[in-house]
Amino acid sequence: MKSFKGKTLRWEWRDGSVELTLDHEPANEIGTAMLEELEIFVSAFGAVACETSSCIISSARKSVFSAGGDLRELYHQAISVPEKERLEGIRSFLKRIHAVMNAIDAAPLVTIAAVHGACLGGGLELALACDIIIADKMARFAFPELRLGFIPGFGGVPRLKRDLGNAVVRDLLFTGRTINAARAHAVGLVAQLTGEGEALRVARSTALQVAKYDPVARAAAKEFMKPIPHEELQREIDIFCELFTRPEVMTALKKFAEDPGPMPYLP
Repeated sequence: MKSFKGKTLRWEWRDGSVELTLDHEPANEIGTAMLEELEIFVSAFGAVACETSSCIISSARKSVFSAGGDLRELYHQAISVPEKERLEGIRSFLKRIHAVMNAIDAAPLVTIAAVHGACLGGGLELALACDIIIADKMARFAFPELRLGFIPGFGGVPRLKRDLGNAVVRDLLFTGRTINAARAHAVGLVAQLTGEGEALRVARSTALQVAKYDPVARAAAKEFMKPIPHEELQREIDIFCELFTRPEVMTALKKFAEDPGPMPYLP
């Protein structure tokens, strides 16, 4: 499948690379609709792998890569069902999104996140599933989930621990503060820092460089260097579900859902 245009994203194949563009108002929230289209996307990896060396993920939204999970949808779905069904529903959703993130993580391609603007929560987790993060100087990164009473649930903490020192992980997680692109580059979260608006151009240039090298060696190197922390990812789902059952979480989500701003959990 060389191209696709859905309600929340689109992709096309060009110059040996598949480019996935997130395009979901207002802030590329990852909810049921985007999850379904991401599942279609990762299911196409096998068909294009033999002639594709890389995958670039970027955003069509002007000021955001992705604000993370669709928490308004999560809240409204949660209050519409009994508590037991609520927990079953969130666990099912998390298992599905983990399967997508794992597929991107282990894809037989070099995956590149071209980030501009806000990259928060689940959006950061999507970027962390990629092999390389390229960010323009206006990008900012955060895990604000603890403010709502739970932890990141799309695989972010195990992947961040895999890639960075625990001091950085704890700082992001416990404070919920955003870090700018320069700081993210300095600590190793971002591989390449670009001028404003230049992340996608640099990602395309990087993809052309990737295409020059042997695909079998590239795949072997990726598997060796980037093991997927399956046990920790499963534990993350369990902890998220344990925390989600608390009444404090529903209170925080209610407040979030009633806020008209696109990213109300930012300070």
